[in-house]
Amino acid sequence: MSVWAIVAAAGEGRRFGGPKAFSILARVPMVAHSLAAIASVGQVRSIVLVVAPEAADDAPALLATSMPATPVIVVPGAHTRQASVRAGLEHVPEDANRVLVHDAARPLVTPDLVSAVLAALDDAAGAVAAVPERDTLKRVDDGRVVATVERDGLWRAQTPQAFRAEVLRRAHARALAEGFEATDDAMLLEWIGEPVAVVPGDERNLKVTAPEDLAVAEAILEAARHEA
Repeated sequence: MSVWAIVAAAGEGRRFGGPKAFSILARVPMVAHSLAAIASVGQVRSIVLVVAPEAADDAPALLATSMPATPVIVVPGAHTRQASVRAGLEHVPEDANRVLVHDAARPLVTPDLVSAVLAALDDAAGAVAAVPERDTLKRVDDGRVVATVERDGLWRAQTPQAFRAEVLRRAHARALAEGFEATDDAMLLEWIGEPVAVVPGDERNLKVTAPEDLAVAEAILEAARHEA
């Protein structure tokens, strides 16, 4: 079985003053943590790292001291996440059976979570890591609560997500042809009617969206080092 991974790292990072994926976290670029976790899963053959076009030339040098042993191909992304993943998919060979997709903005992904979503493909075309919603949800309009949303059955999707390669290619091709834009790749499979399995995610697998989130991620990594 041939497994490839795509790491989406093409965000502009306006609040970070440059590409967010290369912000420093625990002394290395943030994306290096995702690369290391994915590479440690032995079945992953190669990783396609999709970066902002302006970072494509500099990325290999920025990652020179933190590149994993698993081959990493750096390619320029596009103006949306979906287009960037599609650009990465173009570099995945046709003989690949399974494709993992992960966001560099989730640097605390674990090898166990990567393995879990890949294993779930034995019974589904796609798999998404997710955590059940625990908070009370309010629908708000013009600064006022208009309804309380029932949270039973609601899960918060994360990455990594994994897919049978042929199905992911078909979903992206159809979305491009019909102008459909999804917020993640699992949504593309839902849209074309393919089953997507849910794998229990990890609350620590946070998404870094603002500079202060880096401090939280740093604290989690430090706590994990002390536990080890």
